[in-house]
Amino acid sequence: MTDIAPARPTTVDPDAHLPLNRHRLIAPGPVEVEPRVLLELARPQMHHRAPEGVEKLQEARAKLARLLGAPYDAVITTSSGTGAFEGALVSLTPVGAKVVNAQAGKFSERWGEMARRLGYDTTVVARPWGDVLDPGEVADAAKGAHTLLITHSETSTGALHDLEAITRAAKAQNPDLIVIADCVTSYGVAELRPAEWGVDAIVSGSQKGTATPPGLGFVLFSPEVQGRMIQDTPRGFYLDLTRELKGQKAGNTPQTPAINLIYALSLSLDRLLAVPLDVLWAEKRRQADALTAAGTALGAPAWAPRTTPAVAVLRPPQGLTGWQVSARLAEMGQRALPGQAPHEDTVFRVSTLGYADRYDALGIAGMLEDCFASLGLRFERGVAVRAAWGALA
Repeated sequence: MTDIAPARPTTVDPDAHLPLNRHRLIAPGPVEVEPRVLLELARPQMHHRAPEGVEKLQEARAKLARLLGAPYDAVITTSSGTGAFEGALVSLTPVGAKVVNAQAGKFSERWGEMARRLGYDTTVVARPWGDVLDPGEVADAAKGAHTLLITHSETSTGALHDLEAITRAAKAQNPDLIVIADCVTSYGVAELRPAEWGVDAIVSGSQKGTATPPGLGFVLFSPEVQGRMIQDTPRGFYLDLTRELKGQKAGNTPQTPAINLIYALSLSLDRLLAVPLDVLWAEKRRQADALTAAGTALGAPAWAPRTTPAVAVLRPPQGLTGWQVSARLAEMGQRALPGQAPHEDTVFRVSTLGYADRYDALGIAGMLEDCFASLGLRFERGVAVRAAWGALA
């Protein structure tokens, strides 16, 4: 009996297989969500005032505090992280007070613009995009200020600012300073010890490290700062988090919450809390280092000198642009991102933020090889995957 070789196409289209690819979110938010978590959203509609709804709210709030590793009190807002940040700002900072905004990227710039538009006496301490903030420079600017607005993990540049050093230096200059930290992409991902570091309020959102669909914001307030929260803030009604915190502690919400998302959030947090926080933080760091190592092996090094575990922001190889890389990945069914304006061509961004593991990091390394090869880059196949394995070991 003669073996018959399978038929092969007479012409090879290198993209012919692309419709078979599984589409993936490899951008730093929104992120992949565990199927079990998505199924929570298919439950029959629950009522937030029913005992089960109140119990789930309190359960989610307690898990958010456990994920922080500190006895902070969580407020869950039906908003993005930006809405949660605005609520924290207007609920902690009196009208006309001096606010310092430390910025070195797109999202940290947002908080300075927010403070200015809300009428605060705003001072900006800026470093070029891709740089890290200088603790001494920020501390000097914080003299006499009421509130410091700072970003821990800058999603636009891939920089992880030294929140501990900055907060300690600023409070050494100004012990009464309130520090509000944008931890939108570092919460549940990077080492974060706010009680030890002196951070007063931590802000994040559901579509990042907690791997839940978009729609929820979180603010976690330290016990100490709660005594300084403003009653009946004139800057907000829906975002009056003083009122919201009081209500949520009692199991109520002044407004109707996205209770379906809260159910999903509570379940998603179980996965993160299944290991000690040190183990979680170390594994997310290894995954991000694997992406950076893969990029470096292909001539696409990290932009920032001190990188965040939330996202790898990489400079494309010579001759390519961030737009070209992200567009080609999209054609392959892999949703990454170019840089934030005006740096769309300067970098591209890939991430294992959310429902992802170390094997996803290896997969992204292989995706980058396919992507760059199809864009004309010449290299030894397997070099990026080997580099990623080296970072994961």
